[in-house]
Parts: sequence; structure tokens; C-alpha cells
Amino acid sequence: MADPVLTFTDRGIYCPAADVFIDPWRPVDRALITHGHADHARPGMARYLATDAAAPVMRHRLGDVAIETTRYGEQRRIGDALISFHPAGHVPGSAQIRVEVGGEVWVASGDYKVEDDGLSEPFEPVRCHAFITECTFGLPVFRWDSQPTVAGQIDDWWRRNAADGRATILGAYALGKAQRLLSAIDASIGPILTHGAVENTNEVLRAQGIALPDTIRVTPDLDPKDHPGALILATPSALGTPWARRFGPASTGFASGWMALRGVRRRRAADRGFVLSDHADWEGLNTAIRETGATRIFATHGYTSIFRRWLDSQGYDAAVVETEYEGESVETQDEA
Repeated sequence: MADPVLTFTDRGIYCPAADVFIDPWRPVDRALITHGHADHARPGMARYLATDAAAPVMRHRLGDVAIETTRYGEQRRIGDALISFHPAGHVPGSAQIRVEVGGEVWVASGDYKVEDDGLSEPFEPVRCHAFITECTFGLPVFRWDSQPTVAGQIDDWWRRNAADGRATILGAYALGKAQRLLSAIDASIGPILTHGAVENTNEVLRAQGIALPDTIRVTPDLDPKDHPGALILATPSALGTPWARRFGPASTGFASGWMALRGVRRRRAADRGFVLSDHADWEGLNTAIRETGATRIFATHGYTSIFRRWLDSQGYDAAVVETEYEGESVETQDEA
């Protein structure tokens, strides 16, 4: 058997033919980055390669680092490997990375979802021999309603709160989820206030030409009374803190795939849970894998052992790969 196109090391996913790593978690010379979330785009690399749409957020988060950019579908030869980036549908600029060596094609998917959210570049199936897939939500219990359905639930909740004189505080990750919510909800219901971490990301994406509704940054001198009926878009770690309590009587919600599980909402200091994830659900994972045509599947971050057994039962040559990726954390990870 030929040497594998990608190998799994203590620094990350490695391509020997190109001498590059994909989303490494320890410093390396050259890193190919699927997207800007902190568990995939880490500091300390000598050189980075990412999509042109992911680079601005990476610079915002990592500082003045050496980032080379590529367009979706653009093929480039690195060493003896042919490498290209393809839309993952996870957050703006996110990519699957296709690596071809000697006619053998492997794809490292990073994080992905198959529903077109109207904000991120839609997921594109990439044919390959081996596919490295996340399985953050790799159980049959995780089945998402459509984005318009969930947005309608949030709109109704916001309208009721506004009519009752309560503020509406919605927790969401600062990159991707927050902007997806902004794009999906009915911004005419009332003013939208944003936590500083959310607004910083909004500014980066707006500068790239991504259209988002008008928002108002929450600053120390902002008076909530000046914005009755507002929706406050907060980072998860801000829920239940003095920052959130400043808005007075409020209903607090959280948008995450984990809201599909009983008990998680209570842990997030929320009285409403909305099931919305930037990761694929059970059907999405299976659809994506099937459409690659791959026979070898490597499962990372999530319900890996259970998902591998399922893949084995479906005739795949499946294995579990241990990584330091977190997916969509059930805890207060604002960057995930």
C-alpha cells in the first residue's frame, strides 16, 4: 500500500509530500488553516495559508502574522502535493482542504455544515478516497430544523419580550453564529445591541463586504433605557454576569446545537434554548460523507467511537483520530 497522503501527529494533521500541517495545534513552519476559530487557527506558526475570506478574521485574532491567501478551488503545487481549498459552509471563509498526491486524494474537512445559511459560502462536496470528518453532533438525536424555522422562533420570542417590556439577551459565538443570527432574524423588530467581541467580528466581516443589519456596540456609558425592546447579542461567557444584568428584566436565550439535549440550557444560564448549529447534524454528516465517494473515513472531535462504529456498519473503513479540536463546545467557549 502506498504511503498515506495525510498522517496524524502530535502537532496536527501532516502532509509529508508537501511538508505542511493542516490546523496544527503546536507551532510548525507552514500551516494550512481551514477557518478562523481558535481551536483551528492557533498562534505561533511561521507561515499560514488560508482562504482570502478567512484571512481578515485570522489577522484580527492572531495579530500581524504571515498569512498567504488562496481562492476557493485554486490549485497550487506544494512539494509533491496538489492542494486546494473548498467551501465548508461552517463560517465565512471556512474551507475543506483537498490534498492530492500521486492520484490519491484526501480531504480534511475542518468543521462544516451542509445547510446554506445565506452568510457562509455553501458547503461543496469534494470527491476523494479518504475523508477526515468532524462528528461534533454524531448521534441520531441531533437533527436540525431549518434555519428559517429557528429564526422564526427567535423572532416570536423577541417580539413577546419587547411587548412585555423585557430585554432579550441571546448568547452566540462571536464568529459565525452571531453573524448568522443577525442575517436570519427580523431586524425590524427593534434595535440590536452587541457585545464588544461580537461587534469586533462584525466590523471585520463588514469590511469584507458582508452585509449585516445595523447594530449598536454595548459600551460602559450605554443606557439600556435608550433602547427599549432591544435584542442584545452576547458571547456565551457574558450570560448571567453583571454585563448582562445591566439590562434589567430580561429573557435570556442561547443558540446552539446542544440545546437539543435536556439539561444543557440550565447550565448556560438561559431560559430559552434555540437549536441552531454551525456544524452538521446526523443527517448532514452522513450526507456529506456519502457524497465524497470516500471509502476511508477518519472521525475527529465529537462522538468519535460511536460514529466510527456506525460507519463500520455502513461498510466504510473507519477510524478515530484524536485531535485537540473542540467543535461546538457545550461549555463557555466564546471562540469555538
